[in-house]
Amino acid sequence: MFNFFKKKTKMQKLKDKYKTLTEEAYNLSKYNRAKSDAKTAEASRVLSEIEKIENKK
Repeated sequence: MFNFFKKKTKMQKLKDKYKTLTEEAYNLSKYNRAKSDAKTAEASRVLSEIEKIENKK
C-alpha cells in the first residue's frame, strides 16, 4: 500500500535505466542510427553491471 515510501535498490534502478535506454534506442533507430547505436552501447554497459550484481548473489 505504501510502496512509494520504499527506496529503490541499486538493482531496481539499473533495471529501470536499462529499460529506458532500450526504449530510447528503439525510438531513435527510426530516424538516427548513430544515436541509436550510442544508446544501445550504453544499455549494454548497464546490462553488464546488472549481470555482475546478479553473479555476486
